[in-house]
Amino acid sequence: KVYPSPIQGKSRKAFTSTSKTASPLAAFPRLTNNINRVGVDIRATFPSEQHAESAREAGVSKRRNFLAKFASVSLFPLLAFGPSPVSARGFGVVENGPLVYGDDSIMSQKEHGTTAVPVQENLRYGVSRKLADKICSFNRVFAEMGGYFEGSTSFEKDVRNLVASTGEPVTFYDSVSGKPLFKAPVGRSVDEFIAESKIHGWPSFRDREVVWSNVRVLRSSGETVSLDGTHLGHNLPDQNGNRYCINLVSIAGNPESS
Repeated sequence: KVYPSPIQGKSRKAFTSTSKTASPLAAFPRLTNNINRVGVDIRATFPSEQHAESAREAGVSKRRNFLAKFASVSLFPLLAFGPSPVSARGFGVVENGPLVYGDDSIMSQKEHGTTAVPVQENLRYGVSRKLADKICSFNRVFAEMGGYFEGSTSFEKDVRNLVASTGEPVTFYDSVSGKPLFKAPVGRSVDEFIAESKIHGWPSFRDREVVWSNVRVLRSSGETVSLDGTHLGHNLPDQNGNRYCINLVSIAGNPESS
């Protein structure tokens, strides 16, 4: 199964009616209604091939409309109560840094969904290749389950071991093309990188950790993609600036030279 992309880094449990813990979004009833009305079923799987195209387009449209509404209510507390207010406009994105926008045409249909070829055969961290192919190439809306990287993958162990043995950030590669997309941790410790990722449920990167020669953010939605058309995740800014909430299955590739 696959799940809707995270909203402000919260796991899917924060948006279920049966959750015993009150959602932080409860203070924003209009926003909560918007979430419910968007109607991306948290139990949804990918549509059948017959209806895949129309379902994808409808999902993208709903996602973008929701994000536009979400920004209008989420930006106010960010600027009013954040410990260090950020310079933001539009979707609350910090634009006076290295962020590079891209055109929606990057995600146009190609030979294999939004990419020219399928994901690599032997992906890193023990991720599911089947899930990776769906998320990377046939998807604009869905995400792997929150906390997926903490489950059966070797993500944390491998990252900690590489940083300890090399003293350098770990490079994360496109699961389709093998091009470098992120390097982390940069400007923080490996403990801080892992901790932030666990809090939100997905690997979370900051501006300085993005390889901008290969990554773009779509202005219309905050969707974060590779120049080769791989869906990576979304930019979900918080009080510390831009935060790229990324699917591990999308960045589990091996270097293109190998």
